[in-house]
Amino acid sequence: MIIIGCDFHPSWQQVAWLDRETGETGEQKLVHGSGEAQPFYKQLPRPALVGMEATGNCQWFIELVEDLGHVLWIGDAAQIRASYVRKQKNDRRDAGHILKLLAEGRFPRLWAPDREQRDLR
Repeated sequence: MIIIGCDFHPSWQQVAWLDRETGETGEQKLVHGSGEAQPFYKQLPRPALVGMEATGNCQWFIELVEDLGHVLWIGDAAQIRASYVRKQKNDRRDAGHILKLLAEGRFPRLWAPDREQRDLR
């Protein structure tokens, strides 16, 4: 299974990934306006686990990940931030930290409604 830590911003995202089977890791910046997110997530074996901090303006991304057959976990941003050893933030470090929390089973996952529940709202 591939695990992805995603530091999401309205116009782009920084991702860091780990392939648990091969140990391969990597990172990449995906610009939303140029459509880089869909092909990136589409080429991943299903299901990949994607983790990101709770944030607004990301409904399209949640639906994209789910439509492609991946699993999205949304985490408590304050708890993710509090778990940093170093307090200096940057986007590459944030994505890597989210990935580390996912891989170690320490990701502070929040409940999020599934698509059916969202549609009822």
